[in-house]
Amino acid sequence: MDLEQARNNMVEQQIRTWEVLDQDVLDLLYVVPREEFVPPQHRALAFSDMQLPLDIGARATAGERMWEPKLEARVLQELDVHKSDRVLEVGTGSGYFTALLAHRAAHVYSVEIKTALAAFGRRNLERQGADDSVTLEVGDAARGWERHAPYQVIVLTGSTPALPRAFYEQLEIGGRLFAIVGEPPVMSARLVTCTAPGAFHSVDLFETVVAPLVNAEHPPRFRF
Repeated sequence: MDLEQARNNMVEQQIRTWEVLDQDVLDLLYVVPREEFVPPQHRALAFSDMQLPLDIGARATAGERMWEPKLEARVLQELDVHKSDRVLEVGTGSGYFTALLAHRAAHVYSVEIKTALAAFGRRNLERQGADDSVTLEVGDAARGWERHAPYQVIVLTGSTPALPRAFYEQLEIGGRLFAIVGEPPVMSARLVTCTAPGAFHSVDLFETVVAPLVNAEHPPRFRF
């Protein structure tokens, strides 16, 4: 397998055609080797336009998946991460998106609830030398992570039926929050910007479906 040709095909045929035109984002995809972050059994699919199972550890579940490349690149572009930004990532997963964020941010705080998956992500980041500007923690951040707040950027790598208020409260003025909100078969990729104290602007960018975060918040159910 010609890795560089496969990487180039991924960028030109999948990502650039999905409205990802930020050259800094495209260049970064050549810098961070995606194939080094996927589970070894799926390495041949590292550049495929699909979500890859993160079946790590004896208690792995079928829901844990790595985003498809075009989604990773599009989200990175929409968040417009700067070198002065402090980032909260909810769901470390393989560590690949963590590494992309770390290349662009001042510091990334990444929280993973599954210990085996957190260890996998940590090994990947350390092996690529991408852990210097990353703090990895094990815990449940599905409803916010106050420990290092406020943040300039927050990104949830799993979906949530309802977006918890805590994430709004932990976002700095000018900060950006990305989350995939809803339940199958309808989920919206949402970008929220804090425009002033207590004021937010939301836009739904596109529709997609990803696995939910463990312990994700659900909207209240109507009862008769």
